[in-house]
Amino acid sequence: MAQHGRKMAESKRHKLEDNSQKIEICSLSFALCFLASAVLMVMAAGCAVSENSTLDTRCSILDENQESRIENQDEDFDFLEEEYDEQVVEVADPLEPWNRLMFSVNDTLYFWIFKPCVGTYKAVVPEPARTGVRNFFHNLTTPVRYVNCLLQGKGDSADTELRRFLVNTTEGILGFGDPARDKYELLPVQEDLGQTLAVHGMDDGFYIVWPFFGPSNVRDSLGMAGDMFLNPVRYVEPTETSIYISAGKGINEGSFHIGEYEDFKAAALEPYIAMREAYIQYRNKKIEE
Repeated sequence: MAQHGRKMAESKRHKLEDNSQKIEICSLSFALCFLASAVLMVMAAGCAVSENSTLDTRCSILDENQESRIENQDEDFDFLEEEYDEQVVEVADPLEPWNRLMFSVNDTLYFWIFKPCVGTYKAVVPEPARTGVRNFFHNLTTPVRYVNCLLQGKGDSADTELRRFLVNTTEGILGFGDPARDKYELLPVQEDLGQTLAVHGMDDGFYIVWPFFGPSNVRDSLGMAGDMFLNPVRYVEPTETSIYISAGKGINEGSFHIGEYEDFKAAALEPYIAMREAYIQYRNKKIEE
């Protein structure tokens, strides 16, 4: 019995030792797991901070790049706006109702009268003959350009016009030929009183459309009236003959440009405004030259 009691006691002691070892192993495993979890949490936090900082850096770089692109776009838009402002022509148009009416009248006259006459004339008269007529009238109006060159202080241009007149009137047979340009390379000069008034500081004034004569402004209208006194055709008698000659000159000149008005009108969203701006730009360019 005593021996059996000792065996029972040893067996319980071994079980207690095994249980204590298991408890220690479990405790150690739990501690290791907790430590590993803590390390992983710290590493994850560090990675998160690193990723956040990297992300913040990338975001800041993207923001800077985006701001830079926006600033560049703003600068581009500003440049385009400035360029557009330079191209846009500001012109006073207080007579717009009248001008639109005259634009419509001239448009109707063009398609109903002028274009049929010009088309018939172009079909009947060959181009060399029409070119000779144009040269003749250009040579005939030399006084207009010569005087305006002098008024603008362009001595070289005035000399060119005088030499062209002498050469074309003689060698060119009253100006029907243009040996001054073809043979001597004396290019024609385009000057009128409207340009002269602009050179001496006169503003455009307001825009105006005249029947038959088309677009103009106050300054160019005064210039056109002044140039008439330098045009030899004006002094042809009777007055009706002078008008017929001027009309013939217009028909002959129009034969070289037939169809251009139609193309211009077809390409314009608002033909009246497009014509107004085109005329002012054209005149400003002539004045600058």
